[in-house]
Amino acid sequence: MFPFGPCSPVGDEAAGAGAEEPAATADLPPSPPAAGAALPPPPARSPGRPGAPSPPPALRAGETAAEPPAARGPGEPSPSSPPRQQPGPDGRAGGRGGPGFSGAPGARLFGWLRERSLGRGLFVDPARDNFRTMTNLYGSIHPADSVYLSTRTHGAVFNLEYSPDGSVLTVACEQTEVLLFDPISSKHIKTLTEAHEDCVNNIRFLDNRLFATCSDDTTIALWDLRKLNSKVCTLHGHTSWVKNIEYDTNTRLLVTSGFDGNVIIWDTNRCTEDGCPHKKFFHTRFLMRMRLTPDCSKMLISTSSGYLLILHDLDLTKSLEVGSYPILRARRTTSSSGVSPRNSLEVLTPEVPGERDRGNCITSLQLHPKGWATLLRCSSNTDDQEWTCVYEFQEGAPVRPVSPRCSLRLTHYIEEANVGRGYIKELCFSPDGRMISSPHGYGIRLLGFDKHCNELVDCLPKEASPLRVIRSLYSHNDVVLTTKFSPTHCQIASGCLSGRVSLYQPKF
Repeated sequence: MFPFGPCSPVGDEAAGAGAEEPAATADLPPSPPAAGAALPPPPARSPGRPGAPSPPPALRAGETAAEPPAARGPGEPSPSSPPRQQPGPDGRAGGRGGPGFSGAPGARLFGWLRERSLGRGLFVDPARDNFRTMTNLYGSIHPADSVYLSTRTHGAVFNLEYSPDGSVLTVACEQTEVLLFDPISSKHIKTLTEAHEDCVNNIRFLDNRLFATCSDDTTIALWDLRKLNSKVCTLHGHTSWVKNIEYDTNTRLLVTSGFDGNVIIWDTNRCTEDGCPHKKFFHTRFLMRMRLTPDCSKMLISTSSGYLLILHDLDLTKSLEVGSYPILRARRTTSSSGVSPRNSLEVLTPEVPGERDRGNCITSLQLHPKGWATLLRCSSNTDDQEWTCVYEFQEGAPVRPVSPRCSLRLTHYIEEANVGRGYIKELCFSPDGRMISSPHGYGIRLLGFDKHCNELVDCLPKEASPLRVIRSLYSHNDVVLTTKFSPTHCQIASGCLSGRVSLYQPKF
């Protein structure tokens, strides 16, 4: 693993090799380096981390539910309701069913549940009630000494990924191996020796049994949990280190990106033992990470030169060629028909605290599981500061029309420990999006938007404010490089540079 910098290791001349169709290319100007800064080294050999979908969001702040029936005087009966009803679940007469609901117990219960889901009356969204319990559980979380997973012989841990049902934890290792564990019992399931010929960077589950791995050997491998003795197939198309993988469950298209600057689409619907049909979808210099929003309506690409690219109204099936997309540098615009064009590109320079006059490198990129925001880990070009920043998506008109930062607004931030320089630290959202787990020195920090771990939409500040530290957990003897929440259990995993994986879970 080598230190990173604001340059891609492969120039534009090598980017077009190994693909069937030409891709769209965004030539970005380099960000201004600090005064007196030396020429930067090549990027780090570290992985990316895709996000995972989550249930639909609850009623947002500022939205109102339907108005309840008009209040009546004491003892005044309603002409359309029975003279008297038994108390509903909230202790009030009539079950709060509203107009059109009969006095039957089933109807009263339905009305109560409906209004509870809308956040009316004494009760709020059940998911929000639920999270009070989850917050207390995470507040009591500790390193679980009895379930340490020793991976010392496999090199640094670059990526951790749970299966969607939480039954398997996979570990991407520096020394060409992939480890599989049962996260509940901490039992070792399988070691995929020589899974690749170089560092394994990222793992992505397509469903509960199929997963993909990518490597510095420029390939992507597909695996089946039911038959781990051999790969399902190996995909060839990149010309440099492959760093992260995304998957569109609707179209069953696999999307990969690498340090060759290419984003490549793989059609898993027509996958054979010899591979999958593929096409080069997009190309840009200095590419670091690529992510899809949960609904696959946007593609975000971060670069080592401090730019963030957003492809709006994404259509992965459309073949992009050079010059076939509009570049929207200041703000999104619509065509004369009032419809925004597909695959329209926006080029942003996200605001980073303390970095207003200096360039920065966006090393890690994650998305809120409900698609409300993006999470960035940024380091300065001089490598003396490191920040974790949350940016809200703004779909309407920008607050500052003159500013080039339009689709994203910085809402929360926190300065990181800035240890283990030259290594990329992969952070993540919790499955419900209320917490962030961030590598911090030899441990991790659990961060919230406020001290109560409320939803982002419920605590959006007028100006950018610091993230709140909910809990700090230290259990490693080396720099933590990656962390991941379990999608189904109150559990967090972290992996460090010396090759140890630690699990954290509640301790009473």
